[in-house]
Amino acid sequence: MVNDVKNSTSTNKKNPKLTLLPLIALIFYEVSGGPFGVEDSVKAGGGPLLALLGFVIFALIWSIPEALITAELATSFPENGGYVIWISSAFGPFWGFQEGFWKWFSGVMDNALYPVLFLDYLKHSLPVFNHLVARIPALLGITVSLTYLNYRGLHIVGSSAVLLASFSLFPFVVMAILSIPRIRPRQWIVVDFNKVEWRGYFNTMFWNLNYWDKVSTLAGEVEDPSRTFRNALLAGVVLVVSFYIIPLLAATGALKSDPSEWSDGYFAEAGMLIGGVWLKWWIQAAAAMSNMGLFEAEMSSDAFQLLGMSEMGMLPSIFASRSKYGTPTISILCSATGVIILSWMSFQEILEFLNFLYSVGMLLEFAAFIKLRIVKPDLRRPYKVPFQIFGATAICLPPALLLIFVMYLASLQTYIVSGSVIILGLFLYPAIVHAKEKNWCHFISTDEPLGHSNDILEDQSAATELDQVVADEASLSLLGHSKKVEDSETLSQEMSALD
Repeated sequence: MVNDVKNSTSTNKKNPKLTLLPLIALIFYEVSGGPFGVEDSVKAGGGPLLALLGFVIFALIWSIPEALITAELATSFPENGGYVIWISSAFGPFWGFQEGFWKWFSGVMDNALYPVLFLDYLKHSLPVFNHLVARIPALLGITVSLTYLNYRGLHIVGSSAVLLASFSLFPFVVMAILSIPRIRPRQWIVVDFNKVEWRGYFNTMFWNLNYWDKVSTLAGEVEDPSRTFRNALLAGVVLVVSFYIIPLLAATGALKSDPSEWSDGYFAEAGMLIGGVWLKWWIQAAAAMSNMGLFEAEMSSDAFQLLGMSEMGMLPSIFASRSKYGTPTISILCSATGVIILSWMSFQEILEFLNFLYSVGMLLEFAAFIKLRIVKPDLRRPYKVPFQIFGATAICLPPALLLIFVMYLASLQTYIVSGSVIILGLFLYPAIVHAKEKNWCHFISTDEPLGHSNDILEDQSAATELDQVVADEASLSLLGHSKKVEDSETLSQEMSALD
């Protein structure tokens, strides 16, 4: 074990782990990426009032509960795989696999949007991208280039996300400052209920405020996850909600635009009317860069989720293979292939499909959160949502009702496509189990630990980290890990050897 710890330390030095600021940036891009795409909330809401209220109310009843639950469970199970581990621990590997399949498929569909949106912003200034002869090679080139950046290392992705977020958000700070002399607060309360399109409104709100749990699939790549996750999620909620509301307050308060004018890309026009052509170009460039950050964050989470599932023995071991940069090569290629295949679909089709699958998965996560509180009260929780079982159940109820409502609003086509994906997952799990039993391909033994030793550091915090290893391995007993936890005497001997 001493050698394993030394090897892990060497790997960590070569492939640095995520610290607080890059993790905040990745959470920001998992969930938001900036106010790009929120314009439809004004149009679908019949004016600014419902859009502004929506981002406050939805944050309270949806974003904050999801972020709190993610913080508790991600710090309790600091492993790649995230919610797959939570569900497996609560309900067994069958449902853990279903959760992973639904969320991965939903994530790949979500990621297919961003190369398309990248070109949609550029075509306003470069009309050549309206033509398929230029658009198709550009889509492939963007996907391949961003996939390669992901391959080069998660720490590079995190650092890039920090720079992209700074560049993407700063023009809205400038626009907000320039708009102050022109703001008329009465324009914020405009709403025409005859023009409200509830299905589009709820889907837009939900899409712009979900995926807080997605970053949990990177938990094994985070430095000191017990503290870092809690702080990063708190900062992420404040950052995301602020940069939805502030640009909306600035643009709707300073301009007398008809709600029908508010569609994707309208913030660029608002920037021109408030600050001039230079601000319009800046916002367009920021939108394009934001879509790059969104792609990178989603790709990282999807790939490391597959890696985590492979380490749990749910997928062949090839999905856990890492490049010299510490990234899961095959998992990245698999996710990138899915993005290319799905990129032909329309924006609204993809949006509804991924929202439906995501909603089904989130209902299972809420159930797992409550069940683990009941059946594993002694599970080590470095961060714990400050409620007992009744309160924990109560905070899950409003977001669960919202999920059911979003699913109720889905079209028949969405029910058919999403239902097909769910049915496919039900058959895929026994097929993989059969392949494992027949030794058709290699799987990581479930008797092996999940790699918690990667969190053990050389300094004096190693003792605390090793305690976390023991607690977490014990908590994962429902996953079929039969590795016995060493007694206190053996643990003391190993720590002495480390010293």
